[in-house]
Amino acid sequence: MVDPNGWDRDVSAPTGPQHSPPDSFVSQANVSDADVYATFEDTWPECWERAAELLEWDRSYDTVLETADAPFYRWFDGGRLNASYNCLDRHVESGRKNHAAIRWEGKHGETRTYTYRDLYVEVNECAAALRSLGVEEDDVVTIYLPMIPELPIAMLACARIGAPHSVVFAGLSADALSTRMDAASSEYLLTCDGYYRRGDAFNQKSKADNAVIDLDQDVETVVVDRLGEDLPHVLGENERDYHELLEEFYGETVEPVSRDADDMLFVMYTSGTTGEPKGVVHATGGYLTNVAWTSHAVLDIKPEDTYWCAADIGWITGHSYIVYGPLALGTTTVLYEGSPDYPDRDRLWEIVDRNAVDVFYTAPTAIRAFMKWGEEYPNRHDLSSLRLLGSVGEPISPRPWEWYHEHVGNGDCPIVDTWWQTETGGIAVSTLPGVDEMKPGAAGPSLPGIDARVVGAGGEPVEPGQAGYLTLAQPWPGMVKTLYEGDDRFVEEYWRRFSDPEADEWVYFSGDAARVDEDGYITVLGRVDDVINLAGHRLSTMEIEGAIADTDGVAEAAVVGRTADSSDTEIYAYVSTERRVDDEAAVRSRIESSIESAIGPLALPEAIVFTPELPKTRSGKILRRLLEDVANGEELGDTSALRNPEIVGEIQSASRE
Repeated sequence: MVDPNGWDRDVSAPTGPQHSPPDSFVSQANVSDADVYATFEDTWPECWERAAELLEWDRSYDTVLETADAPFYRWFDGGRLNASYNCLDRHVESGRKNHAAIRWEGKHGETRTYTYRDLYVEVNECAAALRSLGVEEDDVVTIYLPMIPELPIAMLACARIGAPHSVVFAGLSADALSTRMDAASSEYLLTCDGYYRRGDAFNQKSKADNAVIDLDQDVETVVVDRLGEDLPHVLGENERDYHELLEEFYGETVEPVSRDADDMLFVMYTSGTTGEPKGVVHATGGYLTNVAWTSHAVLDIKPEDTYWCAADIGWITGHSYIVYGPLALGTTTVLYEGSPDYPDRDRLWEIVDRNAVDVFYTAPTAIRAFMKWGEEYPNRHDLSSLRLLGSVGEPISPRPWEWYHEHVGNGDCPIVDTWWQTETGGIAVSTLPGVDEMKPGAAGPSLPGIDARVVGAGGEPVEPGQAGYLTLAQPWPGMVKTLYEGDDRFVEEYWRRFSDPEADEWVYFSGDAARVDEDGYITVLGRVDDVINLAGHRLSTMEIEGAIADTDGVAEAAVVGRTADSSDTEIYAYVSTERRVDDEAAVRSRIESSIESAIGPLALPEAIVFTPELPKTRSGKILRRLLEDVANGEELGDTSALRNPEIVGEIQSASRE
């Protein structure tokens, strides 16, 4: 394992200006009392009862936290509840049935609005339909759908009948789907005929068919007709049309199955198509409590809001902050099928304007793209409805933070730069927007009730400004329960590194490197294995990328290692500029000066390759593995998840030049 303290520079905290939340925001914030930190610390773990009060429980829990089987912690032990009921029924019963629950924006400008009553009706019909196919409590149902309303409907229907769901990102390959279904022994699949990719019909069912062929078990498949005549399809044996199936159960209701707080709500597989998949299991009570609380306290969501998390439900961000968190609070959540630049680069801002979005949550990768395209695109629209902005998925450096704050938030919206993982279930490190000052480039302190620490190789606290391992020193409600059929792997991967089982002291190892400043603000540096070993010196790829991205004229960068003929490792940097540049030599010189100033000459790249875009998945992640293959002249791996596959050939050509 890489020791982040071996990195060759003092990674001191961001030195840019701090921003205070405006008084107008603080006065209406869900959480604005700075004493919340001390209160949670003094009353832990009972402090989490405050979060649990955001939910309706069928039976009250006996104990907030049961630690007898640590690190297999049980939150709200003895309690019973149903996630679907908490996201639907109770809002319908409280008189909010006509309030919008989901506003869907389709790829070609289609819109659909589901009230809480509408959503309740279709979720019940879907739940009845699943039962008719043989789905029983604890059966894992796989969902392989793009960003259409039937995706959250299927999730909530599964939750209603106590069947855990396994959502597989629609952009993944047939092999990836098959691997995940096999790992979960899943015999039920919801998919669709296809979806639109930049205006073209893309066949999803063919991938699903190929995946099912590779499985040993028989599979019942339900197919949503998304594309109609644009992509005709034929249903085979054990396949049913979604809408026809639901018509058989028109108007039926299904009593929500009361689940133990510790029962599995869903499993999410995090590994790629190579290697054994890792099924992260989240329990119903702790997970739902955690995402409801963080949606309330960090994202400041209110029932009257229109809220938009511009992620994909195929990943944990979409589970927590498109579906379960917002719907548990009874707000309106926006669901967007398309990409941020189709049909034009102001598509997202047009949606914000037309829907009067209050809270907007997106990834730094998208923000850097917005910055590259220019402020003229957000300037075309009225964004004055925005009250809070969020960032998720990877650290955001100061330049895009300031651009986001100024050109999207008009200099008034607080920004929450959130750190969390699939395994944490919800946000763990962030400012509270109604309480804390913001430091561009730093995520913030641990949230109340969370004990995040940056430690050295021996588990000792590091000095402020020094790199170390990011750990969580005490359990939290949204934490991963275990790995699906992998208890030993769960302990080995997350708990073995810094824990002392004999003393019953368990410390969660995140796998991320970070630093902490004198105020307790944490800056995440990236995965501890995202380093390049250069002549015996360990250099963080994220630190190099940050220095490049802070160069005037640069929109974003990705850094990978290339094995030279001498077997030494060389740094290759792939750079996308804000505008088309005629003098690449000048930009290259500025990049090199920035790297030398921030890190030192040791980190200068062997090659700086300019490209119009970086290869990205449809969720906005840069596919660095592919860039490493290009740099090393190796055969490219699976590119099925790419949003812009056409850029790969250009990057290969530019690399050869």
